[in-house]
Amino acid sequence: MKKIIQLCIVSLLLTVLLLSGCTPNNQQPTVSIFRGGTEGVTASFEPLGLKEEGVFTVYDTEKFPLEIVLKNMGEEVVPAGKAKLHLIGPSQTDFEGIPQWTITNKGDIDKISEFNPEGGEEVLSFTPSGSLAKYKQKVVGYIDLNWNVEYAYDYKTHLVVQDVCFKGDITDPKVCQVKELKSYAVSGAPVTITGVEQDTAGKGIVLVKITVENKGKGDATIIGQEFDPRFSQVAYTIDEPAKWECKSGGRENQARLVSGPDGASSAQIHCRLKTPLKDDELYVKTVGLTLQYAYKELIQEKLRVKESVR
Repeated sequence: MKKIIQLCIVSLLLTVLLLSGCTPNNQQPTVSIFRGGTEGVTASFEPLGLKEEGVFTVYDTEKFPLEIVLKNMGEEVVPAGKAKLHLIGPSQTDFEGIPQWTITNKGDIDKISEFNPEGGEEVLSFTPSGSLAKYKQKVVGYIDLNWNVEYAYDYKTHLVVQDVCFKGDITDPKVCQVKELKSYAVSGAPVTITGVEQDTAGKGIVLVKITVENKGKGDATIIGQEFDPRFSQVAYTIDEPAKWECKSGGRENQARLVSGPDGASSAQIHCRLKTPLKDDELYVKTVGLTLQYAYKELIQEKLRVKESVR
């Protein structure tokens, strides 16, 4: 019995050792500085009327509200005026009571956090101050109208790379390794980081490779520029920019996210030290990078307008 117990203990110890040593080199651990996730701002219609057969329905004599709920599910505050909603679909001349077909958020929409786990939200109305929308055209039987709202907002993704190895002599085995995948933390946002790898770009030159991917359902562009149907694009800044040169596809401080064979829209940013390290330099440091972009998505809701009995 004693031998059996000893064998069980040895077996358990071996299992623990095997499990602790079985993390593949190509798996990249992350750290929990941020809550993370791939959501930014979501939008949804408030009820347009009563639901009949799963469709919001009103009579042609009725007026109805047109309101959108914006909810911030990511980790970047959306300042007042930085989220824009554009109402498209039906002809503007077919309706009354909609004074503006493009509106913006009036206040800051708070980010998700430990103290605000549900995120901030704001209800934006295309029918403000008691004004309600009404369909003006004649209806025979019923007509189905598809309301579309295209919304865009300014956003940021924050990246923190843990334990970047600054080593002038890469043959020195002490303290840290230059060529390896790095642990990192990334804030919740639709454009996110899916990999960070450190390498060398010459004697004493630290190189950090950062993979950026659009995980959301929309498109991204550099703030102030038009959206391009061919690709998403973002701007970025690295901490201590005087020490680093960062490029993606030959472009400095901006990246184009192009769809690959798997359909994923991604880009790789290469950041390298401008000045080589000396042979005796050896230390570990955290490196941060921030992506800045405008993000655009589209939502849709159907409204059925029925002929009233007059």
